[in-house]
Amino acid sequence: MITIVVGTNRENSKSRKVAEYYAKLLASHGATSQILDLRDLPVDFAFTALYANTGKHEVFNEFVKIVNQSEKFVFIVPEYNGSFPGVLKTFIDGLDFPSSFQNKKAALLGISSGVMGGALALSHLTDILNYLNMHVYGVKPRIQRMSANFVDGNITDKFISDLIDGQAKGFIEF
Repeated sequence: MITIVVGTNRENSKSRKVAEYYAKLLASHGATSQILDLRDLPVDFAFTALYANTGKHEVFNEFVKIVNQSEKFVFIVPEYNGSFPGVLKTFIDGLDFPSSFQNKKAALLGISSGVMGGALALSHLTDILNYLNMHVYGVKPRIQRMSANFVDGNITDKFISDLIDGQAKGFIEF
């Protein structure tokens, strides 16, 4: 089972729609997946589930359990202010260190409304995941110009679509 992480807590996010697209793509290649949407995090988790409160927040503990039981992750990473959303970093900070991600595998897919497709965001997240001793798949496609290249739940640019399909196939084997 591959866990697809929606890397934002924004309501009605494009990241969620891309995660749903990716889940269908994985299924078309015979892989099962589940979506872990950061939108579903408790609103107070940054203050009630981290640091001295680790393990004390029942709802957040369910997220930790999902991560701890997963071996492979696909991160849908939107670009926010030249990096990835702070909620994703805070979520990672709340997980069990180092065991939650240690020796597990990740694939990253960047998305943005601009032309870079979240390249810096992917770089920043890769650094963090490497620090956590996670094995990050080297193919990191990006959907740039989301409004033109992701319409009605589908990727309209064949080149981008082919890159993401190739990533999904390769990650299943990874």
